[in-house]
Amino acid sequence: MNRRQSLQKMMMAGMAISVPSLTAFGMTQIQRRIIPSTKEPLPIVGLGTWQTFDVGTSNTEREPLKEVLKTLVSNGASVIDSSPMYGNSEAVVGDLSKELGVNEKLFIATKVWTSGKENGIRQMENSFKLLKRDKVDLLQIHNLVDWQTHLKTLREWKEKGRIRYIGLTHYTASAHDTLESIISNNEIDFIQINYSVNSRNAEKSLLPKAAEKNIAALVNRPFEEGALFNKVKGKPLPEWASEFDCNSWGQVFLKFILSNPHVTCVIPGTAKSKHLIDNLGAGMGKLPDEKQRQLIINALR
Repeated sequence: MNRRQSLQKMMMAGMAISVPSLTAFGMTQIQRRIIPSTKEPLPIVGLGTWQTFDVGTSNTEREPLKEVLKTLVSNGASVIDSSPMYGNSEAVVGDLSKELGVNEKLFIATKVWTSGKENGIRQMENSFKLLKRDKVDLLQIHNLVDWQTHLKTLREWKEKGRIRYIGLTHYTASAHDTLESIISNNEIDFIQINYSVNSRNAEKSLLPKAAEKNIAALVNRPFEEGALFNKVKGKPLPEWASEFDCNSWGQVFLKFILSNPHVTCVIPGTAKSKHLIDNLGAGMGKLPDEKQRQLIINALR
């Protein structure tokens, strides 16, 4: 079964229930991994909001995203990642999660993305307001912008109980060495980095270093903005994918990432419940072993 066929099956099943559910496809509970600094368990598949949640106020734009949030929470997931850089995304997450009564069930991560202490404080205060939160679960320094300045503020806010975890992010492999140097010498709870089947630089030393320093790892760009799907366009899902419980190429790509034990959670973005269900399915069942990981790599060559 390829991604399109599996999603068609999910759509048909979804017609019979108000919110798409993984149980309709023989899946039970999404796996969790601990946040090393606290041992808190976190679902291993979450939701990114870059582009997908940057919409206006009309029902036409927002209703599909409301269904996405319903689907996320009703299937045992909770991690949602945003940023002031993502346009209206923070406001949409805040508004819709409050309307649905699920705001407090979410593990909300956002970022500070500006220079200067006071600018950073103003931006973070605005994020709290938009997200409808007095406390944010994870506040990250976006793409390391003025990280030395903001790190001091984040530590102060964490001590005051305004945030639970501190993080650093980047989306390119060229920043991995810098990230590794920073986490080697600073107390951080999370990093968020790019990592995928075709972009594996993070597994060389950054992810092992994060594990050594008891730092959780979120993974962005798991599909490389759709480039991975283009590589397998027209290719049937290999029979060996069923050996680690995959029903689509999307799940193959996500399970490759999750088979690295140093990854805590992967956060693919989507604006469609049917895609979210498919993504969440990667958080269940078996994960590929080293031999199967190599099969995945070879399939994209």
